[in-house]
Amino acid sequence: MRKIALLLAVPLLLLAACTAEPEPERDGLSPDPPPGQRWQPKPGVGWQWQLTGKLDTSVKAAVYDVDGFNTTKEQVATLKKAGRKTICYISTGAWEDFRPDAAAFPKALLGEGNGWDGERWLDIRRLAELEPLMGKRFDMCKVKGFDAVEPDNMDGYANRSGFPLTADDQLKYNRLIARMVHERGMSVGLKNDLDQIPELVGDFDFAVNEQCMEYEECDRYVPFIDAGKAVFHVEYEGKLNRWCPRARAAKLSSLQKRYDLDAWRQVCQ
Repeated sequence: MRKIALLLAVPLLLLAACTAEPEPERDGLSPDPPPGQRWQPKPGVGWQWQLTGKLDTSVKAAVYDVDGFNTTKEQVATLKKAGRKTICYISTGAWEDFRPDAAAFPKALLGEGNGWDGERWLDIRRLAELEPLMGKRFDMCKVKGFDAVEPDNMDGYANRSGFPLTADDQLKYNRLIARMVHERGMSVGLKNDLDQIPELVGDFDFAVNEQCMEYEECDRYVPFIDAGKAVFHVEYEGKLNRWCPRARAAKLSSLQKRYDLDAWRQVCQ
């Protein structure tokens, strides 16, 4: 009787397979965190980084890192509905003259240019003045529904900022930024600042790096990988097939992008 039942069941299973809805394409979505915990992206998770141009929400990437000011609450909701995690890009170490809150920054906070038009390093020693300014930006990220924050320009002490910044100044500021983001229930990433990775890996939930393959620095992200934390990595120069094998072996989440960080991307296969 069991053999007869199985024979009868086979045509039914074939019929069901023919009439069922096609299974959606798998794209490595990043799982939700347990209740009451922050999202923790894992090494190797796929991502998209777009800071300019019309936002393309159709990219099959588990994580989107997008501009916090220009991305709307509705766009974040669209990405969330599709199962994507979202990172709010905010410059925390440099002032940008094109942001809507630019006039709120006292002139005494503004240092030398950081190499990008309209941007100047901030005096990160002045925590009492910077904390409320950055707090408003992080509040905006939270209200829009972001899962995490990418604070940029987090290594002013290692550049010609116009201020006598020290490594200790940078550690204090970076830890303040991490704490503020965590207090709002979001995850936070360490952007570049490779020299301070050993001191800061415990304060940050993931890392974001530009060109560690080009400058032969990717091995410095081992502390993040060993801690089970994603390293979102981008290269602008060089051929994809030359560095991708090393990126995969290092468990990096790697992309080839153009310098303007529009929607175009190439991923390691």
